[in-house]
Amino acid sequence: MKLVVKFGGTSLATVKDIKNVVKTVDKIAKKNKTVVVCSAVDGTTDELIQISLLVEKGNKKDANRMLAKISQKHKQFADHLITNPKISKSLSSKLNSDLSELEELVNGLILLGEVTPRSYDYLISFGEKLSIDLVSFSLQELKNKSMPLSGKEAGIVTDSNFGDSRPLMDTTKIRLSKTINEHLNKNLIPVVAGFAGADQHDHTTTFGRGGSDYTATIIASCIDADEIWLMSDVEGMMTADPKLIKNAKLLKQVSYSEAIEMARFGAKQIHPRTFEPLLSKKIPMRIRSSFDVNNQGTLVTLPHSKSKDPVKCVAAIRKVGLLDLTGGILFAGPGAAAKIFSVLSKNDINAMMVSSNPSESSITIVVKKEDLHRAENVLEINLLGTTLKKIETIPNVAIIAVIGSGMRGKVGIASRVFLAAQKSNSNVMMIAQGSSELNLAFVVKDNDCKAVVTSLHNEFKLNTIK
Repeated sequence: MKLVVKFGGTSLATVKDIKNVVKTVDKIAKKNKTVVVCSAVDGTTDELIQISLLVEKGNKKDANRMLAKISQKHKQFADHLITNPKISKSLSSKLNSDLSELEELVNGLILLGEVTPRSYDYLISFGEKLSIDLVSFSLQELKNKSMPLSGKEAGIVTDSNFGDSRPLMDTTKIRLSKTINEHLNKNLIPVVAGFAGADQHDHTTTFGRGGSDYTATIIASCIDADEIWLMSDVEGMMTADPKLIKNAKLLKQVSYSEAIEMARFGAKQIHPRTFEPLLSKKIPMRIRSSFDVNNQGTLVTLPHSKSKDPVKCVAAIRKVGLLDLTGGILFAGPGAAAKIFSVLSKNDINAMMVSSNPSESSITIVVKKEDLHRAENVLEINLLGTTLKKIETIPNVAIIAVIGSGMRGKVGIASRVFLAAQKSNSNVMMIAQGSSELNLAFVVKDNDCKAVVTSLHNEFKLNTIK
């Protein structure tokens, strides 16, 4: 098969972890044409973000200290990974080159005293640049031909929306398929840095946190891969969060649409656009654990038949808050909702869930807990007394989502959901369901979250799902 295999940062956290990853790739590559995509070594992206914050505060000393920490960690990893003197020398040269580039960038940012969106993307892309050096040269240590490639070198061309860029797929396909297929035809394993590409002016861009998954699916689409594997510290998609439900079960197969919903509701932290490149090509995806390679994980594919199980997963998003907005004189008129969402959007506040009653007298919105107070303030300043009559906030709530394509058109699902919530002695504060009937979401107090999820998991017998 032609495979794209992506490893997350937790799979690359220690020397032992990287050795396990490399052994896994070595084994896979003996039978398949393999492209590897890597996230940064666990914690490195956070450290690079910390450097940007220190630069903006003018804290040169601590920024350089953090830079030295990153450099030391990767050099120590290299020393423990490679024993072949020739390969060790090549890796050392490549690492030193990348680390020198990073040091020059940080020094330049310190001199300027500011971090622009463009320089921020350039800075945080280095985590992946450094991790692919370690993985690629470790593959050479096991007598594989391999080459590390940044997203730009691989041929990923994006727009110039720094921090949340999108690939220009037509251009990317031409460049990337040529580069990657040339390497595969030479039995060489390309190790591509996830998370980043470059715009048409050659400036480094990033896809946002979790973007390495997106890099992997872009590559899979461009080279017409047979399968893509996302390898991380989770064994696959589960019927519920194992931290909440101890008997949560691994889902062996889900549809693309179910997986997209599960990803949105935190069942697995996947970049929201990850599935886009795969849908038209119908490329199957496996979500697997890099620590349990014998486990096949969850296969994400097109549904072959209608699911017998109405519900596949009960997901929960915690650390959210609720805004209850009651209307003033202008509330029922055209454009009232647009004004509300425009104010939130201008202040970079995302409405995670929205519900409005038919009388148009109120709108309820769920936002991240850290955005709640700011959302209340900006709506108060801009709309209170005109569009809005009253603003109430409720912190510490949780969104519960019941997900499954088998719910579509099935009578009685909603009654079972809310009966289960009632059995847990929990009050439902807000409800939302789309016309697709793929998920039913509602809000409860955060203290009731575990009890509601447990009750729903039992109601739909998810611990027996096949």
